[in-house]
Amino acid sequence: MAAKRKPAKKGKKGGKGGVPWFRVGLWTAVFVLVVFFAFMQAVRSGFFGELPSEQELADIRHEQATLVLDRDGRLIGKLFAQDRTNVKFSDLPKYLVDALISTEDARFFTHEGVDGRSYIRVFFRTLLGRDKGGGGGSTISQQIIKNLYGREKHGLLTIPVNKMKEALVAQRLERILTKEDVLVLYFNSVPFGENAYGIESAAQRYFGKPTKRLNVQESAVLVGMLKANTAYNPRLHPQASKRRRDQVLAQMQKQGKLTAGQVDSLQSLPLNLNYTGGDALDLYGYFVHQVNGEARKLLKELGKKTGTSYDIEKDGLRIMTTLDADLQRMAHVAAQQQLAAMQPKLDRELRANKDRKAWEKIAGHKGGSSWKKNATIVREIYHHGARRVDSLTYRDSLWHYHSLLHAAVLMMEPGSGAIRAWVGGNDHRYLPYDLVNTRRPIASTIKPIIYAAALERGMEPCTYLNNDKRAYTEFKDWAPDNFDRDTIGGEVAMWYALTKSMNRPTVDLYFRTGADTVRNTLEALGLPTKDASNPSLALGATDIALKEIVPAYGAFAMSGRRVTPQLIVSITDAKGKTLYQAERPASKQAITATVASDINAMLQRAVDQGTGAALRSKYGVTSPFAGKTGTSQDYGDAWFVAYTPGLVIGTWVGAFNNDIHFRSANGTGGQLALPIVGKVLEQIERAPDLRKRYIRSFNLPVDHEPDLDCEPRRKPNALEELINDVFGPKDGRRTEPEKKENIFDRLFKKKS
Repeated sequence: MAAKRKPAKKGKKGGKGGVPWFRVGLWTAVFVLVVFFAFMQAVRSGFFGELPSEQELADIRHEQATLVLDRDGRLIGKLFAQDRTNVKFSDLPKYLVDALISTEDARFFTHEGVDGRSYIRVFFRTLLGRDKGGGGGSTISQQIIKNLYGREKHGLLTIPVNKMKEALVAQRLERILTKEDVLVLYFNSVPFGENAYGIESAAQRYFGKPTKRLNVQESAVLVGMLKANTAYNPRLHPQASKRRRDQVLAQMQKQGKLTAGQVDSLQSLPLNLNYTGGDALDLYGYFVHQVNGEARKLLKELGKKTGTSYDIEKDGLRIMTTLDADLQRMAHVAAQQQLAAMQPKLDRELRANKDRKAWEKIAGHKGGSSWKKNATIVREIYHHGARRVDSLTYRDSLWHYHSLLHAAVLMMEPGSGAIRAWVGGNDHRYLPYDLVNTRRPIASTIKPIIYAAALERGMEPCTYLNNDKRAYTEFKDWAPDNFDRDTIGGEVAMWYALTKSMNRPTVDLYFRTGADTVRNTLEALGLPTKDASNPSLALGATDIALKEIVPAYGAFAMSGRRVTPQLIVSITDAKGKTLYQAERPASKQAITATVASDINAMLQRAVDQGTGAALRSKYGVTSPFAGKTGTSQDYGDAWFVAYTPGLVIGTWVGAFNNDIHFRSANGTGGQLALPIVGKVLEQIERAPDLRKRYIRSFNLPVDHEPDLDCEPRRKPNALEELINDVFGPKDGRRTEPEKKENIFDRLFKKKS
């Protein structure tokens, strides 16, 4: 009798009615593979963006930075996709290559751009095992692609799309380059922090030597930085950098590149740096940035005409500019010296007035968690004339920059419009905001424009203006006073009022000239006109940029003709073919030659006898310069502009926020801004070639000679007062009796 077969248990693998796990697994694997290959094909076909072609990848090795040159052909900057100095494979020490491969891609010489085993390790150790030390799956070739092309955002698919792109392009890269070429491309393009790209830049930056002279431990330091170039920066974080260096050395031992004895010996060595500083071209950073923007516009227009496109970051163009490197250095150094001298004085005044405490009350409301935590970290900060590494709390760091003085300098040749120096701020790398283009309260630096408008109206340098204290009822009883509290009253000659930068006569002049004439003169000189109807404009209550006021003063120097500023002279390609040649910049007659001549004569007196006299008495400038200072309300902005027909130099000094300012005469244009100009002109006069190039005498019109031969002050006679009362401007002003100044006024007087 045959034995009975036992029925299969439900749910068992392969049993009747059970789940077919093998087939489920098989179909799941097939489905995953189909999805994977479909996804790969979508990426390859460009569905998520075009992939670089083999030709484009080959051309990467031949990229050249565009060079920016000064007027004499001296290199002042580069425009590039990445700032790198390329090395050859023969320049790479063996232990540098060993350190990289041991740490970043142990199977580099056996895979073809993608390491499948690394992906498996990442999946099981890093993702499933939550092992943060499991490492990444990217090969050296994939890292090159990430560094060169970045990563785009694709929502939830961002990571898989970018990983797939990097894998596909890495394989394409290794089909056209040898392994040695891949290593060279990697070392030439990888970032090392501090705007340094490539191993050569890093070797020079941190160790002051070329790549070929790096020793084992120095190579390990630089390779260690690749994991996090800020966290392992040997200057900012030396202890972390040393720990990372020792990890790289241990990894080299693990891969058989160093013996245990060698590693023990090397790990015992201290971290020795020979740091050579930041970007040597930062002296020209603000100007080069402006040139970059203008050159891109010119090349775009050129491309529309010729149908040829140029990549300013890769095509090795040559841009000849108007800048004079000697003047640029003089302006930069003079500004840094002045700020370094004045910052401690400002700090003392801020402490005495408890400004930080008041600032913290306001800033604390917006500070958030970082403000409350107030963590102390090691950071690199800008300080006048230098950069330093310091341990600062979050609030200390914010206050440091909030209370910092800044300076901007612009120098222009008025006849050609050529910009000869452009200092947009203290340090372009740390503070890229360009103050040459920034509109700030112009203060008394506007007065020559108001006086020019009056002269255009028919007045003369010897026209007498009212110096009595008056309240203007139509303007809420506004009663401007002279800065030096001049209480003599009576009348002053126009030339004297401008020389001494007097407020009361200037306001009287504004009303006698009329807002329309003032507006027309502002517009003709290229200045904003929005505040022309407000009489406080006459005292500088309007915002104007250094880039605007310097060409306006240039018009005075050039017999009334205003020339458009110019930065670029020519652009050539890598082979020397001229792509763009600048024409002589446009100019127009903004004011008459006789008016310009009168303004020049009055502003020369301002330098000889008035608010700009320190230019001669302190800095010994003897050349025929004209100039004007400016000091805004509460010493928030200090200005000085000086000029001859060969050069206009303007400077502004102040803090970003007008809450930070001096409360003494240290904040005036004469003491804060003028010294920068004085130091520059002092050097120009001592340099024969610069003196010959930039210092020229003023030209007088053939039929006009300025007449300043009149008494500075007088009292009006009864007939003149009557005529003025009957026929003068109907502005609703009333004369107020002079208040006699007492000792407290003299001790605690404020600027009006």
